[in-house]
Amino acid sequence: MRTVIEPYRIKSVERIKITTEAERVKQLEQAKYNVFKLPAAEVMIDLLTDSGTGAMSDEQWGAMMVADESYAFAKSYYKLEKQIKHIFGYKYFLPVHQGRAAEKILFSNVLSDILPNGKYKNAGANRHILSNTHFDTTRANIEFNNGTAVDLLTNEGLNPASLAPFKGNMDIEKMRNYIKKIGRENIPLCMLTITNNSNGGQPVSMANIKAVSEECKKHNIPLFLDACRFAENAYFIKMREEGYQNKSIVSICQEMFSYSDGCTFSAKKDAIVNMGGILAMNNATLYEQCKNILIITEGFESYGGLAGRDLEAMAQGLVEVVEESYLHHRIHSVNYLGTTLQKMGIPLVQPIGGHAVYVDVTKFLPHIEASQFPGIALVCALYQKGGIRACEIGSVMFGYQDASNNFIPSPMELVRLAIPRRVYTQSHIDYVIETFEAIQKITKTLRGYKMTKSEVLLRHFTAEFTQV
Repeated sequence: MRTVIEPYRIKSVERIKITTEAERVKQLEQAKYNVFKLPAAEVMIDLLTDSGTGAMSDEQWGAMMVADESYAFAKSYYKLEKQIKHIFGYKYFLPVHQGRAAEKILFSNVLSDILPNGKYKNAGANRHILSNTHFDTTRANIEFNNGTAVDLLTNEGLNPASLAPFKGNMDIEKMRNYIKKIGRENIPLCMLTITNNSNGGQPVSMANIKAVSEECKKHNIPLFLDACRFAENAYFIKMREEGYQNKSIVSICQEMFSYSDGCTFSAKKDAIVNMGGILAMNNATLYEQCKNILIITEGFESYGGLAGRDLEAMAQGLVEVVEESYLHHRIHSVNYLGTTLQKMGIPLVQPIGGHAVYVDVTKFLPHIEASQFPGIALVCALYQKGGIRACEIGSVMFGYQDASNNFIPSPMELVRLAIPRRVYTQSHIDYVIETFEAIQKITKTLRGYKMTKSEVLLRHFTAEFTQV
């Protein structure tokens, strides 16, 4: 059949407030043109993120009702452990409230030295974490601990128009050269982001995961995966990589994780829950060190800042996310939005990613220079015209001022339309498409923005702007 139907039925609905353009103009002004500050009730279609915004299934809600809320090693913990051992295969894991908590705990350890008295001495100033591309919270947690976050994406991954099937890959030659330049002793670990969120949700091939792993082993460097969207990455491997067409999603996931020494995982993505995550690894010493920080900052090792019902929902979500019918619909529904916008002439990062569609704003709004944040111009236009909230992934998120106060723009100026899991119907997506049709007619009238307030880290969450 040509139509890819949703592999679920709707049991419950949430009302959407329909607003006028005049009301939305006022809301933008009050939010200082940062859509993160908009009240969610004033947003009609929310594509800001796919993190924690999915719709949980009846089985997930049912599991929450029978959760064990015991403080230590509840029955719900062991249900989650069973699924994590089955899919991820690591020896040790710690529950956390979300992915950035796992990053904070991990980098607090690997970017510090532990003194004989058990206290930590930060040593991050000389330590570098290599990646295909670090996402915003990963980079922030590295820099917060004085480390250096290094992106070693392939050249084709930096080209939005390239049709290469695995544009999320790490460049092995760049990796070798960087290790030689900086020295293995200054690299406590490497991290592969799957899929690669910052460059269009592009997947990483199994061959590249294996090659990075082999290079890490040569130098005795641990390899961790940022596994937020591991199931989507596995689906792309099944669809695009030779030798995997007849393999199950679970077996592909198991192979991916087998090449690594650990992972951080925001369950708010590919476990389809509103809150949760894990930090997992094979190294017993590192596990003990991470457990100590977890207990201080998050909670006991068997709940990590989560309720038993959260552990239950995560466990069931890990069952559902590797179902091929779910992934088939997920990838194809995002692709529907992307291919339709492409036919309209909207420049996008190609091929279409798994969790989002990324607009190439450099080409869409060529009259707005990077220093005037063209991504913010498009994000504000989407909200004003259609009540749609999207996310800038460009020079607000990744640009910076160098030591001489020169503006260094992001390598790409993108706007991400992140699709929450199992939330919107095709008519909602068609409405997004119609909003782009309206914006296409007024692109030359859109103006850039000046940043009037910002923080040092993760400034896109709280920055304020005025129109140029």
